[in-house]
Amino acid sequence: MAITMTESAARQIQTQIAKRGKGIGLRVGVKKVGCSGFAYTFDYADEAHGDDALIEAHDAKLVVDHESLAILDGSRLDFVKEGLKQAFKFDNPNITATCGCGESFSINAQDDKA
Repeated sequence: MAITMTESAARQIQTQIAKRGKGIGLRVGVKKVGCSGFAYTFDYADEAHGDDALIEAHDAKLVVDHESLAILDGSRLDFVKEGLKQAFKFDNPNITATCGCGESFSINAQDDKA
């Protein structure tokens, strides 16, 4: 299973960790929420736990728990700036539908492992 990240995402991770003054990378995951089922989570990672996957690219690290990795498999993480808005954004091939507000998504029921 794999997740890739763009150079833009890696630079933003490095910038945020430097500003914070500690951490090994960005923890990404998925939680059950919203009208469609799942939403992405983002937080600082100070350490990796036993069941976490550690993904490195462009001198930055992503930490992903095992359950989220199944839903994020094949995804690409980018950091995009659109006008005054800037955010991490996943391009996830496993998504089958998104809600109208754009905050949550669903995947095939057979793949629902989180």
